[in-house]
Formats: sequence, structure tokens, C-alpha cells
Amino acid sequence: MNNLALFGTSADPPTAGHQSILRWLANHYDYVAVWAADNPMKSGQTPLAHRMAMLCLVVQALQAEYPNLRLHPELSDARTLNTIERAQAHWGQDWAMTFVIGSDLLPQLPHWYRIQELLNRIELLVIPRPGYPITMGDRIQLTQLGARHTIADLTPPAVSSSRYRKRGDRTVVHPEVAAYIDAQHLYVRS
Repeated sequence: MNNLALFGTSADPPTAGHQSILRWLANHYDYVAVWAADNPMKSGQTPLAHRMAMLCLVVQALQAEYPNLRLHPELSDARTLNTIERAQAHWGQDWAMTFVIGSDLLPQLPHWYRIQELLNRIELLVIPRPGYPITMGDRIQLTQLGARHTIADLTPPAVSSSRYRKRGDRTVVHPEVAAYIDAQHLYVRS
């Protein structure tokens, strides 16, 4: 059976942290499906079409080294359960599927749409994020929710999309993403 990692992200914008995660996933899974999505618990997101386009640039930059990494915009949905249903319909029973989340999302998890049904259908991989330590409370919560989960042995760089949005720190984004941001006049600070 092949192993499939499902990695949806708000990618607002995608950063070196996202690139690090994608490399790690591509080295640990037979196939990595990635997409940008709206997080219903975040407000003021850049339009999804721009975030998907920027994520596409990151994926394309990595594909020469990682051909098992592909953008799948058709998986994008504000409700993860809908995404999982689409993935299971597309790949079927021949794939062991793992849904990837950052540790920053753990507090939101109990509030996700039909979370019990979601967790009954998929295994989780939790990526530790700098600034969002995985606490004993998080582990207890995952157990209480019945989540089949693993914590990745990865520490992505301490960068975030908000660092770019707030400070315009170009060192946190791929040069092609920075060029896209400039061309589209995104994240203009007053």
C-alpha cells in the first residue's frame, strides 16, 4: 500500500517553513498532495486564487527534486471533511492517507466541522511549529478525540506567513513568490 500525505495550508503567503515541510513530506511519503485553502477560523485572508498561485510556484520549484509532490487545487475546501472525502474518492483504498496539520492548529481541532467523523476517516500527522509547542494537554486532547496521530520529527525554520505580512521580510519567501507578491501588489503595508 502506498502512503499519501495530504497537506492543505492557508499559505498566506507560503514561506520557507512550508518549503521545509514539503521537502520532509516528500522524503517520507510516496506521494504528497498539497493545496491552499481558506481557514474558516482566520479572518482577512488574501484571496484564495493568489494563495494557490503562490503555492504553485513553491511546488514547481521543488518538483525537479521531488516529483512525488503535486499541487491539487481540487482538494481545497474550508471544511477538511469535504477534502478528505474528495481525496478518498480520487485515490481509493490503495492509499494509506495521512492529513498533515501544524501544531498551531491543535487548539482549533475540537471545533472543526464534524471532527469525530473526520478523525474516524483519517490519520493525522502533526508538524511542530516554532512558537507552538505540543503540550501534554494537546496530547491528551488528541487522545480524547480519538485521533490516530503521529508527531513529525521535524523542526521547520522559525518563520511564518504573518512575519511577511507584518514586516515584509523577503527572506522568509521563495524569490518567485516575492516577485508574484510585488507584481500583484499583495500585502501592501500603509
